[in-house]
Amino acid sequence: MKTRLLILIGFLAATILYTSCTKDPVTNLSNEESRIYITDHDSTVNFSNYNTYSISDSVAVIENGSSTRELNAVDQAYIDAVKKYMGQAGYTLVSKKENPDLGVDVNHIINTSTGVISYGDYWYNYSGYWDPYYWGYPDYGYYIPYAYSIYQVKEGALSIDILNLKNATTNNNNINVIWTGLIRGSGILNSSVADSQVKALFDQSPYLKH
Repeated sequence: MKTRLLILIGFLAATILYTSCTKDPVTNLSNEESRIYITDHDSTVNFSNYNTYSISDSVAVIENGSSTRELNAVDQAYIDAVKKYMGQAGYTLVSKKENPDLGVDVNHIINTSTGVISYGDYWYNYSGYWDPYYWGYPDYGYYIPYAYSIYQVKEGALSIDILNLKNATTNNNNINVIWTGLIRGSGILNSSVADSQVKALFDQSPYLKH
């Protein structure tokens, strides 16, 4: 019995040591670990049938239903990275006046959401961490006159869309998006990581080759 107890104690100690050294899955994520790469494509398309492409010379900033265009150092880094990996995939860059087979758009997406939090609910559930008696006021309660607060959360993402320009005139006046890639996470709007972020999207899309 004593031996079993010592084994149990040793197991518990090892478990505590392990869990104390383990990263919290939310609060201890690095920028790289927080990132999500999503790609999708039209499965009926044979990408080897396309030869040339043109890319937009600025980035569309889409925020809460409206859009503008911009070109800063980060935007240019992403555009340059797309050119690099489209070239490695075998596509030839041409100007938009040369009737490219494919068009490429780069987009910066910003969503801002608003919510309301009730502090009253918080205190009603817990009645305060400190009993009012601690402060010398027995039989008192806590009251918050400013019971509500409004907060905003701003979330950013970057997307790249490849458009089928080759068949636009024969497709009922529709320009189909035949490939899209989305990057979400911390620190993505940084020119130093643009190349690796775009590479991750192309690595997920081995069919995207001429």
